[in-house]
Amino acid sequence: MTILVTGAAGFIGFHLCRRLVELGYNVAALDSFNNYYDTSLKDARAARLDLEYGVFVKKMDIADPDAMKSALRDSGAEVVVHLAAQAGVRYSIEQPFTYERSNLQGHLSVLEACRHAQKIKHLIYASSSSVYGERPASGFAFREDDPVDAPVSLYAATKRAGELMSYTYAHLYQIPQTGLRFFTVYGPWGRPDMAYFSFTRRILRGEPIELYGEGQMQRDFTYIDDVVSGVIKIIDCPPAAGKQRVLNIGASNPRSLQNFVDIIERNCAREAVRVIRSMQPGDVTATWADVSRLRALVDYTPSTTLEEGLEKFVDWYRSFYDDTGAIR
Repeated sequence: MTILVTGAAGFIGFHLCRRLVELGYNVAALDSFNNYYDTSLKDARAARLDLEYGVFVKKMDIADPDAMKSALRDSGAEVVVHLAAQAGVRYSIEQPFTYERSNLQGHLSVLEACRHAQKIKHLIYASSSSVYGERPASGFAFREDDPVDAPVSLYAATKRAGELMSYTYAHLYQIPQTGLRFFTVYGPWGRPDMAYFSFTRRILRGEPIELYGEGQMQRDFTYIDDVVSGVIKIIDCPPAAGKQRVLNIGASNPRSLQNFVDIIERNCAREAVRVIRSMQPGDVTATWADVSRLRALVDYTPSTTLEEGLEKFVDWYRSFYDDTGAIR
């Protein structure tokens, strides 16, 4: 079976493509290679996919509906894993129209391509834990049936809009769909805009790091291998035709930002210079995934602890970058 992956030169897409090839799937790969972060990292991921896995990542903007239709038709794919999106909560405040094109027009373009392909067995797409918004401290994990009508960032709003568009297309055109609400994915080959990446870089350089929310924010940090495992398991478990569902995918073990930095310090063998800041616009106090629905469907069981995952990331970072932060 052929699977089309959008955002294939991105963090999750790169790891997913590698694992799909290892499992014997044919993979068609698309990415826009935009410059939201250093494109040399995307280029390196794409080169690794091409040289080691035989997957060529075609440069294409998924928000171009004609190009997207052609790419899906030419691939012959029966399953689409749509990961391409403009990421970043804070960047959505600075560049809102980028999110309109990538996350709204882009998502709609993928839906239209699937509609016209007429043989798509399953469309899996990336949503986000951000759709839950700011939650009061309740002692309970986020469930898929919790209210999601109060996003606190434009990024979150576009991800929720994608879920609603998918519901409509599933209903109108009988396209089985699964939206995965990812919870703070981290690991080797990760995104430089993420906290664990920038903290590691700055600690190794002896530069101060900024801890927002007075360092008390909590995140459900989820290791990349556990995420990829969940995505692959759900591929062969589509909902019925005409149905769309959303599922949490996370570690279900929130940790504080201070504890997070403690672990990075130990792996870097250096102490961080911590600068405490207040909350930034668009941020939320905590995230925590209830994964009982995904576990019931496909026996999803994340197995990588934060300590293990951050050790693997720091080891990768030191092998990939030199002391100045340049790629080796």
